[in-house]
Amino acid sequence: MLNNQQLAAFINEQKINAEIVLLTVNTPTVPAAAAALGIHTDQIVKSLLFLLDGKPLLVITNGTARTDYKKLADYVGVSRRRIKLATAVQVQGLSGFMVGTVPPFGHLRPFRTVVETAVYDQSVIYGGGGEIHALLQLTTSELKRVVGMETAVLQKL
Repeated sequence: MLNNQQLAAFINEQKINAEIVLLTVNTPTVPAAAAALGIHTDQIVKSLLFLLDGKPLLVITNGTARTDYKKLADYVGVSRRRIKLATAVQVQGLSGFMVGTVPPFGHLRPFRTVVETAVYDQSVIYGGGGEIHALLQLTTSELKRVVGMETAVLQKL
């Protein structure tokens, strides 16, 4: 299983302008992470792993926003039935990280990544840092540079 030290090594190797922030409290939820940092929940990003016909698709969204599966299916051009949220076991097996700690990059292998457009309303964001007491801090411009330009409106209204 990967942790914040392997994520830090990946950041250094890839010359990514990001920082691992270690906290003195666990942050298993978006509200807990935001409270620990004294920031708005929209500055916390979630990395959600979906399976599209069994192939991984990473969706990065912010705060407590929920992803609309129908919008995601429409975006990737398939029926809603062909998209499933990965189980905790699948997430760990595919990404190397436990659910709740998954960063937007640095996984066992790269994934196609779609970023919810609302994430880019923020300038600085925090995502999974590889462990329950760690968060990854970076700018949204750096996120875009690292994960690519693919964006879509995927939030439930």
